[in-house]
Amino acid sequence: MIALRLPAPCFASEANAGQADLGTLPEWRLEDLYPGMESSAFKADLDLMAKESKAFAEDYRGKLAGLAGSKEGVVALHEAIRRYEVIEDRMGRIISYAGLIYSTDTTNPVNGKFYGDTQEKVTNASSDLLFFTLELNLVDDALIDRLMEAAPLSHYKPWIVDLRKEKPFQLEDRIEQLFHEKSTTGRSAWNRLFDETMASLRFDVDGETMTLEPTLTRLQDADGNKRKSAGLALAKTLTDNTRLFTLITNTLAKDKEISDRWRGFEDVADSRHLANRVEREVVDAMVSAVETAHPRLSHRYYALKAKWFGKNKLEFWDRNAPLPKVPQRTIPWTEARDTVLDAYRGFSPKMADIARRFFDEGWIDAPTRPGKAPGAFAHPTVPSAHPYVLVNYLGKPRDVMTLAHELGHGVHQVLAGPNGALMAPTPLTLAETASVFGEMLTFRKLLAATADPVQRKALLASKVEDMINTVVRQIAFYSFERRVHAERRNGELTTDRLNEIWMEVQAKSLGPAINLSAGYEVFWAYIPHFIHSPFYVYAYSFGDCLVNSLYGVYQKADPKFVDNYFALLAAGGTKHHSELLAPFGLDARDPAFWQIGLKVIDGMITELESMD
Repeated sequence: MIALRLPAPCFASEANAGQADLGTLPEWRLEDLYPGMESSAFKADLDLMAKESKAFAEDYRGKLAGLAGSKEGVVALHEAIRRYEVIEDRMGRIISYAGLIYSTDTTNPVNGKFYGDTQEKVTNASSDLLFFTLELNLVDDALIDRLMEAAPLSHYKPWIVDLRKEKPFQLEDRIEQLFHEKSTTGRSAWNRLFDETMASLRFDVDGETMTLEPTLTRLQDADGNKRKSAGLALAKTLTDNTRLFTLITNTLAKDKEISDRWRGFEDVADSRHLANRVEREVVDAMVSAVETAHPRLSHRYYALKAKWFGKNKLEFWDRNAPLPKVPQRTIPWTEARDTVLDAYRGFSPKMADIARRFFDEGWIDAPTRPGKAPGAFAHPTVPSAHPYVLVNYLGKPRDVMTLAHELGHGVHQVLAGPNGALMAPTPLTLAETASVFGEMLTFRKLLAATADPVQRKALLASKVEDMINTVVRQIAFYSFERRVHAERRNGELTTDRLNEIWMEVQAKSLGPAINLSAGYEVFWAYIPHFIHSPFYVYAYSFGDCLVNSLYGVYQKADPKFVDNYFALLAAGGTKHHSELLAPFGLDARDPAFWQIGLKVIDGMITELESMD
């Protein structure tokens, strides 16, 4: 069933004000989805979605078992799933458009109403489809196993196999329908409240009123006083709003606990593991490997960085500071574009050609604007359309890496699209593969072209920090979530308790060289993944370690690597991670697998130590 909480969009206005040195920043064209919010095409699709959903329910509700057991069972079930997929694609196009419009300016009440109304209509229509997957899972195991081996139903075998993994956790039809319909006034409403609140927050940074994204960017400024001002501004505004964020966190954690309890999930993260098609023991092994590596990774690196700054400890607002006495420059958009495309082309002209379409065909929105969704994302929309990428480009080196990351997602989504609306989506554990690989290609391209030892050190340090943020920090986020959700089962958590858990986890992961001074205790409040996608964060660590291992295979000049890599991306959600990694000689179920990726970070820190 189509997910109703989707990313958001952007256009332009005073977006480039004060950013002339960046050049002209692109704004995406959503006309490829619909001409406008009030367009006849959008309204027609809303009507058609509702009619098709009702007709589908009339044709198939209560009849699937009979169809499966009939003489024409293979063809009949194939036709039913094909019709279901067509409706899902239409729903996906509708809600994607509304979500992208909303992310353009989440503070605009017109956008908010449009998104909310659309979401409600999609929820209502999808309620008519809810029976289908539930009823399909009630078909006798032996019968469905036999049917899905025969054409044309065999086309959907990967989807059916995945669907049946949900069978032990599905509820009676009317309960599932209740959960589904109430999501609009439940989880989705709290998600929207968080988004609109974050977009409306303003931070006073040395007398300048700023939104979240540029305030966070100030933490990477070369001026230490600006970093401190930004850190304290974040602390003050977040503290002023923690009552609301505490309520949102408690409510959503309880909402998840209720759902998990009714469905029979044992562990707080089991539903995420199931959605990711990854075994709990694989994730546990990764978490254990990363936490054991804290002393030789994050603790060691931040101690080294503190020494570069002539200090015993760095303040929390200096954690991502650029190295001292290293000239900083603003990178124009055209240079960022060319850097990423050249790096992609060095790996494969095919990859560069796909990525170039995002620039040439209006699939990217880059300017920062008040109300625009913070951060970055690549939204796949639906296979009948194409992905869109949102970034908040400010010309920093990390912004170039973010662009490379999101375009990696975009390339992945384009390649997986031919699998169709049901099988194109990739489990989150593999969804970060192409994005992190794209970053690695771009980094290696830049590093190879950097001869100056000072700039090379700065570039290498920046990459180490990104990898620590991706691997160590995201696992710390995961540990924070686990503790919050586990304790929420025994009652509400106060703001002080949330702060306390946050500080304990951060101290353990960052180490003694980072001073977590007053104000940092509330920084959990702005992390959107905690709200929108509980336990999503470990996918970043999974992806980074996986890519480090993949890149090691690539460096050995395996002639089949490029073809195998594109096959991995093109598989979408049709294969398990073990099957996809086998051609590379990798197995995430092997505990030693995680050490391969962690050793890459270790080696980079060793190289930095040798530069002193």
